[in-house]
Amino acid sequence: MAGPLNGVTVLDLSRILSGPYCTMLLRDLGAEVVKLEHPNGGDTARGNGPFLGEISSYFLSINRGKKSVTLDLSKPAGAELLRRLARHADVLVENFRPGTMARYGVGYETLAKVNPRLVYCAVSGFGQTGPYAQLPAVDVVVQGMGGIMSITGEPGGPPVRPGASIGDIGAGLFSAVGVLAALWERAASGKGQMVDIGMMDCQVAILENAFSRFFASGDVPKPLGTRHPVSTPFQAFHASDGWVTVAIMGGLSDMWPLFCAAIERLDLMDNPGYATGWSRTQHYAELEPVFREAFAKRTVAEWVRIFQQAEIPCGPVQTIPQAAADPQMAAREMFVQAPRPDGAPVTLVNTPVKLSRTPGAVDALAPALGEHTDAVLTQWLGMTPAEITALRAGSVV
Repeated sequence: MAGPLNGVTVLDLSRILSGPYCTMLLRDLGAEVVKLEHPNGGDTARGNGPFLGEISSYFLSINRGKKSVTLDLSKPAGAELLRRLARHADVLVENFRPGTMARYGVGYETLAKVNPRLVYCAVSGFGQTGPYAQLPAVDVVVQGMGGIMSITGEPGGPPVRPGASIGDIGAGLFSAVGVLAALWERAASGKGQMVDIGMMDCQVAILENAFSRFFASGDVPKPLGTRHPVSTPFQAFHASDGWVTVAIMGGLSDMWPLFCAAIERLDLMDNPGYATGWSRTQHYAELEPVFREAFAKRTVAEWVRIFQQAEIPCGPVQTIPQAAADPQMAAREMFVQAPRPDGAPVTLVNTPVKLSRTPGAVDALAPALGEHTDAVLTQWLGMTPAEITALRAGSVV
């Protein structure tokens, strides 16, 4: 069954992670994504290990199902080829430094004249405007500058980068939202537009609560480990054989008595200083040793059973292998397999977007460099084998 974006064509000039993550989402939902790569090596992510045979697992994870066409934009014939391809595209995604595409004669203003319906998404470290626009930036840089590293880690410790590339992935997610919004608007206006995504902007956006607390109180948010800044208890606790997470939101006051009963500390239940999640947070120094002593008495499995019976949100802290083997992930079909060229199966992470009528799918591996050059130039532009051979001889493709 075709996905909801069936019929949408995307030119993907992006590299590494932020842009490719956006176009991965679009491909998972049914769009045709043609990845345009330099003939000499292509996306540098192809060189990132570990490898499955000759396939980069990193590249595979975010480029599944796309088509690969080689194209050298620095050559006039290559830039002209992109302008021709853009006439047939709905979306173009790139994550060069601002101004790079314009220097090649294929910036937004130029391509919008070629195809007024084109949705052009530009992802960069700091966006197309502002004093930092021309500065290079990668994930860890924008995580640091956007504030997330300052509130991640244990109290009193050094800044910590979260275990996932939130700088890139956040930008990829917001890019996909922006592209879909522009496509929706185009259905009414008939006009495309530019989607300008700054990675640092996205970091600030996902830290909305930290900034709102700072603007409201003037207090500077700091690292709290796994704790929540306004609700207690809301964190990972060390049980006798591992870690378990338990969360009571401040507005769910009826859970506090249940929690007190679960940890066998009924004496805490009616203390007025512990009545709300916020007041408990203010008295965390008093409560922390109580929690620590209580949780050390039982195993993770025992705590999960106790809190689930009380309908208090909880769960074990799992390793990646444990999460991969979790029966919930199997039920949700979050891991699928696709064959390598040699026939060996490769396990891929499935799309988390579950649609009842037009579901997306992860059904193919990442392409080999230039694997679809001839097919796309023939199908999109009607080029002959001789024309393609001439382009290849001139190192244009």
